[in-house]
Amino acid sequence: MKNLKFPTAQTILIVIALLVAVLTWFIPAGKYDSLKYNDADATFEISSALETHTLPATQESLNQLNIQIPLVKFTSGAIYKPINIPNTYKELASKPQGFSEFVQAPIKGIIEASDIIFLVLIIGGLIGIMDHTGAFDAGIASLAKTLNGREYILIIVVTTLVAIGGTTFGLSEETMAFYPILIPVFLAAKYDALVGLACIFVGSAVGCLFSITNPFATIIASDAAGISWTTGMTGRSIMLLLCLIVCIVYILRYAKKVKKDPTKSLIYDQKQEMNEAFGLKAENQKELTARLKLILLVFSLSFVVMIVGVSFLDWWFVEMTSTFLVAAIVIGFIGKIKEHKFVAAFAKGAGELLSVAFIIGIARGVTILMNDGLISDTVLFYASTATDGMNKGIFANLLMFIYSGLAFFIPSQSGMAVLTMPIMSPLADTVGVGREVVVNAYLYGIGLFYFINPTSMILAALSVVKIGYDKWLKFVWPLLLILTLLAMVSLTISVYL
Repeated sequence: MKNLKFPTAQTILIVIALLVAVLTWFIPAGKYDSLKYNDADATFEISSALETHTLPATQESLNQLNIQIPLVKFTSGAIYKPINIPNTYKELASKPQGFSEFVQAPIKGIIEASDIIFLVLIIGGLIGIMDHTGAFDAGIASLAKTLNGREYILIIVVTTLVAIGGTTFGLSEETMAFYPILIPVFLAAKYDALVGLACIFVGSAVGCLFSITNPFATIIASDAAGISWTTGMTGRSIMLLLCLIVCIVYILRYAKKVKKDPTKSLIYDQKQEMNEAFGLKAENQKELTARLKLILLVFSLSFVVMIVGVSFLDWWFVEMTSTFLVAAIVIGFIGKIKEHKFVAAFAKGAGELLSVAFIIGIARGVTILMNDGLISDTVLFYASTATDGMNKGIFANLLMFIYSGLAFFIPSQSGMAVLTMPIMSPLADTVGVGREVVVNAYLYGIGLFYFINPTSMILAALSVVKIGYDKWLKFVWPLLLILTLLAMVSLTISVYL
């Protein structure tokens, strides 16, 4: 029994995909009609399981469909994905996913998720170039010397900055670039890799959990619910500050314990493996020269450019990936790396993140199985009927847990918003609470489950850092329990104010 190991992320996802394929044989198939704005001829395209037809893009059309969203939200591009139309759910002929569909799902997932996969691979290539120059090791050694005795500042600063990115513009998938860079920094500070993972992932997760201006969560969900995104912002801001402090204190306590006694680390048995994978390479360590400082500056600026582009220039994966590719080439010139060595270092760096790319693709394949098996909308339909006639305090909290369950089937924040909010937000009217309560329940539900959701980014992050899912669960479950209780208290208070 001692030789048994917890399965890898890839195996966990394959097992989940198999279970989902089995579920499609037992859960009834069904689908809501969906509506999408067509900018080319200013019409609404309505798609059902049987046909597609169009309506003029007018407010009257939206009113007839019982969709309480201003027309300008569609025409301005605020609603850019098809939304589900309330009261249109229909049961359909069963479409069970067999062995062929199960085998093809990961391949389809890799193809569908190619945008983020290429981002990960190009980031890996950039890190390979940085590693070749020795700039990382020189910079980390210099930083460790500067922070000697004050390493806790790293935890506070990194967690806070990533949380700010999460709450403002939805910093999530982009954090994949930070793990190979920052884990060596935390190891040099005498912490374990779990501390670095927690600062980045928990920071991003708590930021997205209490999104303030995140366009892919709060804004699109509020738009789909027919309310202003500023409604409920005060409560979310207070919760963000409170829960960020809770997360930082939680990580600091664990980090202090590990630094005092390394055997207390949950991944102590991997200490040598971590040092070999992420530790400073003494034989390659260089003095932090002006050239290496310039390389680190270009590297850092590539992330600044990415953040500015995503926040203000409507950039997405193609533009982000191109930014990191250009940065790699510029660093290659500054570092005077010969062409054949540049290609070898870039390919090696990309290859080290190939397993992460497969995880992302397999996770997307799980979603494809659910969509092709026509069970996602069925789960949503029965979830929406579970709150009929409830006390409003119970309604708010139950809805949060319903959203946590739905997050397994629909891990995308923006996808969850446009698919569920037109269905769920009218439930607030029947219970007698503001629709911002539904928006908050959505944010808290999907955000809390994000900490452990195997169909989201956690397995990919764990793969980069080489930490098992079981070790992560052991670390995070007390924090998740605290955050859940705080979210429940917040929701309960909000419905009675």
